[in-house]
Amino acid sequence: MIAIIDYDAGNIKSVEKALAFLGEEAVVTRDFDTILKADGVILPGVGAFGDAMGKLRGYGLEEVIHQVVDKGTPFLGICLGLQLLFDSSEESVGVKGLGILPGKIVRIPAENGLKVPHMGWNNLSFPNQGKLFKGLPENSYVYFVHSFYLQADDPEIVTATTEYGVTIQASVEKKNVFACQFHPEKSSDVGMQILRNFIALTK
Repeated sequence: MIAIIDYDAGNIKSVEKALAFLGEEAVVTRDFDTILKADGVILPGVGAFGDAMGKLRGYGLEEVIHQVVDKGTPFLGICLGLQLLFDSSEESVGVKGLGILPGKIVRIPAENGLKVPHMGWNNLSFPNQGKLFKGLPENSYVYFVHSFYLQADDPEIVTATTEYGVTIQASVEKKNVFACQFHPEKSSDVGMQILRNFIALTK
């Protein structure tokens, strides 16, 4: 069973539907015991960094997330869920992130006529081998919706990038922690394969 953390963020239902489509049992929950007993945990989300951290802390979920990661349970952050794993974000100055991975979130520069937020399909490059991308070719296309992007302290954890005026670190992986800036649940067959690969890690 995969636990999808419920902290009143957007886009949680679409992740649940994608897992159901793949035949995987999933539960949307903020119950501590359910999350800790899950075979895998997903932190999805669309919204503002500061509001999201406030909700996670308000529901007491920050500690549970750290426990899940520390015990080695496969953990997947999606979109805002990726950003929350890091130390801070320019979107919410002064708000501490989960600090599970070192790095910061910065605003996409509005240059060269590029629209922000970045919305649409972009192809991926794989600078480091990632378990989430097993069976997928270089230049696979996935769907993004975001105004901020990751600058990880350790480039070795970056498993996918894309170009949008700047190099966007699109996915990271370290031990049992995985995260995607894009939305696999909205990324057609490529996204379903990414979710299948994550599910396989929970077995």
